Amino acid sequence: MKTVIVIAFIAILSALAFAGVAMIRNREAEGRPKKPTMMRALALRVALSVALFLGILLAYKLGWIVPTGVPAGR
Repeated sequence: MKTVIVIAFIAILSALAFAGVAMIRNREAEGRPKKPTMMRALALRVALSVALFLGILLAYKLGWIVPTGVPAGR
């Protein structure tokens, strides 16, 4: 499960980086019609983030992951 979460985080950061690159390249293309690549990359990032959140909630409900950490009262 940890591997899936790490891969999802990498995909989210990759989509964010791709949106940044698309924004920089689109600024250089003055005079030409702008492409919606940045908007699509950001929409993909949001969709991946929501899917990761729902996947973590589902994994918790099914008992695949359990919370760990400092016990209450310490």
